[in-house]
Amino acid sequence: MEETDREAVWTAAQRVAGMLQRPDQLDKVEQYRRREARKKASVEARLKAAIQSQLDGVRTGLSQLHNALNDVKDIQHSLADVSKDWRQSINTIENLKDVKDAVVQHSQLAAAVENLKNIFSVPEIVQEACELIERGELLAAHRKLMDLECSRDDLMYEQYRMDSKNTHDMKLIQAYFTEVQNLSEQMGKQIWMLVQRASVTVRSDPAQLVSVIRIIEREEKIDKRMLDRQKQTGFIPPGRPKRWKAKLFTVLEQTVANRIEASQSDTREQDKMWLVRHLELLRKYVLEDLLVMKNLMVQCFPPHYNIFKILQNLYHQGLIARVEELASEDLEANEIVSLLTWVLNTYHSVDMMGHPDLAPEVDVKSLEPLLSNDVADVLLSRYMTTLTSNIIGWLRKALETDKKDWKKEQEPEADQDGYYQTTLPAIVFQMFEQNLQVAAQISNDLKLKVLTLCLQQMNSFLSRYKEEVTMYKDDHLKDRQNPQFYIQYMIAVVNNCQTFKESVNSLKRKYTNYDLMMEDDHFANQPTIEVTLDTIAKDGCTYLLDEVFLDLESHLQELMTRKWLAGSKAVDIICVTIEDYFNDFAKIKKPYNKEITTEAHRRVVVEYIRTMMQRRITFRNLEERREGAERVIKDAEQFRFLFNKLSAGFGEDTDLLCDAIPALAEVLKLTDPSLLCLEVSTLVNKFPDFREEHITALMSMRGDASREMKQTVIEILWQNPTHPGPNFKPIFKDISVQNLSLSKLVK
Repeated sequence: MEETDREAVWTAAQRVAGMLQRPDQLDKVEQYRRREARKKASVEARLKAAIQSQLDGVRTGLSQLHNALNDVKDIQHSLADVSKDWRQSINTIENLKDVKDAVVQHSQLAAAVENLKNIFSVPEIVQEACELIERGELLAAHRKLMDLECSRDDLMYEQYRMDSKNTHDMKLIQAYFTEVQNLSEQMGKQIWMLVQRASVTVRSDPAQLVSVIRIIEREEKIDKRMLDRQKQTGFIPPGRPKRWKAKLFTVLEQTVANRIEASQSDTREQDKMWLVRHLELLRKYVLEDLLVMKNLMVQCFPPHYNIFKILQNLYHQGLIARVEELASEDLEANEIVSLLTWVLNTYHSVDMMGHPDLAPEVDVKSLEPLLSNDVADVLLSRYMTTLTSNIIGWLRKALETDKKDWKKEQEPEADQDGYYQTTLPAIVFQMFEQNLQVAAQISNDLKLKVLTLCLQQMNSFLSRYKEEVTMYKDDHLKDRQNPQFYIQYMIAVVNNCQTFKESVNSLKRKYTNYDLMMEDDHFANQPTIEVTLDTIAKDGCTYLLDEVFLDLESHLQELMTRKWLAGSKAVDIICVTIEDYFNDFAKIKKPYNKEITTEAHRRVVVEYIRTMMQRRITFRNLEERREGAERVIKDAEQFRFLFNKLSAGFGEDTDLLCDAIPALAEVLKLTDPSLLCLEVSTLVNKFPDFREEHITALMSMRGDASREMKQTVIEILWQNPTHPGPNFKPIFKDISVQNLSLSKLVK
């Protein structure tokens, strides 16, 4: 206490010191004293009020405790009185057993009296209810059914209360109301029939469907009441609970299943397009039913049924079961495509579940897939296996058909530009295009797989195509009169290669980024289709030129002979024959028309020079050498004129080929043998592939070169070798000359 006082005094001193820090504040001492006095009085008043409030609360609590004590004493006295009265009334309660039995019997009789009208009128009421059902007045009929069931259930309940072990009387009551149970079953059949036809009923008479739902709701309430009473008494009437609401959804589920199953009207044996028809009917039926349910049926059901969501799920699950069943069958390739297209595309499209009138209740993004990934992969694998087999068969059949066309006794067809062609490229790529279009409808991944397959099989097909073209040529050479239009069909083969190339490039551009595809190891290790096609086309051009040179063979044999020197028409005939053939070759497409013209020019020059290198003629004197050289130059000019005419528009430089023959003629007509070294050096510089054997053959043809001269020329060439430039195209490389010793070359 003293410590508190000292602390209070110190605090007060501090406050006073704070108030009187300046001399002018001494004038306000009285004012400060009055203010502090007021504060003190206020604090004392609040303390007195708080203490008084606490005292009042304590006084009130003591008073309430005193009253509670008195109440407890009164209750004790009352309980003592009740206990005393209960002991005195035990014997009286035992004497009331007869009264209790009378009460139960009275209750039974009261129930019987209450239901007396229904008890004596069961057959009539049942008949009336049946007539109401037939007239479609289901609510009125159900009201009578509920009255009859209520009478039966009350009687059975009272009997159960009186003697639950007396099954005889219970069965007697149940037997009497047998027709009521039959009426309930008849009512149920009518209800389930209407539920099964709900999509039709709701359009023609929605009130009937509403009545059905109201009846089911009534039965659900009765079921709940009976189950609650069973928990209390152990009694449940026969046929309860009916669970018609659960039965409603079971019937709807079976109805949906039947609806889906009924959409298959045909089998594969009856109609090859059975699956397409089946899937289209499925699409149509499901969409129609869901639209009817959303727009009409939902209004007939209480909101808590969430009927549209339930029905949508039933249709979805039914479709899953049906699709899995179809997937397990032995489907053909086109049927697998139809199924996968429908499952992956049609089902989610605006033509079905994505229909704008079904939104927003149906969200296609949240729908479970109709097919699992494993099943889809199995189907795709089966499809690819079947497609591979089919493509191989189709290509083989297309090639066999084309081979038959090669032997026709009429020219092949020509395109709009007049180029010969057969139907093979169109057939092959129409088949590829159809399969790729189908695959693209399913998925991008399948499209790439099918494109890969098509190009793989195209490679294999072209190998067989190349072999068949070679066999076609070989068969023709056995009898050049057959087939009659061999030239025209070989031209068509060459043109087909160009068409194939264009079609392949078109597929690449249209269906994928083929550059990425070629990074696959499988393709990287295979020759490209373009290379194979170029090889076939070049072979075809070679076979065509072989045909030309077979006709020119006898005329080529006349070259560099005495007959030729005397004025033979062999070169004229050669030029006319080549030009005649090229009237047909003009129907070869670019770039192969240019290639065959260039190759023909080269072969003519090579064959002409080969005849010179074969030393068929040796000039006897200067006059013959001059005459022979002029003849060679004239022949070269004829060839130059011919091939300039044939290659017009190609922009091809033919001067080097044409200059090779006159260059040889210059060596032949040289009058001074001492200048042979210079002339031959010029020739070799221009044609680096001009070899030693060519020099010896050419000098042998002159007929005036001595052994020493020939040896000198050859030695000079050895000392001054030439090297061809990067753009040089060899001419003499393929011209072989029989090896002759220098001694045999000397006259």
